[in-house]
Amino acid sequence: MSDVLQTILNHKSVRSFTSEQLSEEQIRELVSAAQAASTSSFLQAYSIIGVSDPLVKKELSTYAGSQEYVVKNGHFFVFCADFYRHKEMASNLRADISETIQGTEALLIGTIDASLAAQNLAIAAESMGLGICYIGGLRNNLAGVSASLGVPVHVLPLFGIAVGYPEKVNEKKPRLPFENVYHKNRYNVDKGMLNAQLEEYDRAIQAYYADRSANSRTTTWTEQTTDKLRIPKRVYMKDFITQKGWAKH
Repeated sequence: MSDVLQTILNHKSVRSFTSEQLSEEQIRELVSAAQAASTSSFLQAYSIIGVSDPLVKKELSTYAGSQEYVVKNGHFFVFCADFYRHKEMASNLRADISETIQGTEALLIGTIDASLAAQNLAIAAESMGLGICYIGGLRNNLAGVSASLGVPVHVLPLFGIAVGYPEKVNEKKPRLPFENVYHKNRYNVDKGMLNAQLEEYDRAIQAYYADRSANSRTTTWTEQTTDKLRIPKRVYMKDFITQKGWAKH
């Protein structure tokens, strides 16, 4: 097994970091790794905002549910879908691309580009012995996040990644069975097979939660996932992204 594959398969989210900060060289290496990711039509429709200011980190932590690791980490990266630069480029060429960048497809492109870049950065960080944790909680209050980061129209913060030196490393979480995720040629809608696989996975997750060193519990994956999806969250999102110039058609 290659070192790269070993790094990927050994992933664990880290939620406790030391106070040691990343060097400028490390930050540049991580962002360079992010930039090497695939990008739709070479548009590179994303930006990364590095946050080191403790006050800004505190604001972002508040928006994300007061998560300590948004404040205490080696560096905090915010990934954004970004067509601001494209609009400026087009303006310089006296071209109007408003109809394109206000479409839902543009939102998908920016989101996918940013996500691919982020995962490259995450893998690069873990290969350097650093820990990472994705922070989707920023989307609890994108108006506040946008104000704190000073982002213009056509830039949409999507999520953050806390990166740093692990103070504590959690146990590795089991993932869904291979057969439950990988479908051959056509999507498999066999409910009997699906339910059997989910029952097997629930047993694995229960064992994981029972044995882990902190915050043990008895819930299954199907129970906790269903509970999370019962009540819609961030219902402001559609109106917000439309106001910010996204997904108008």
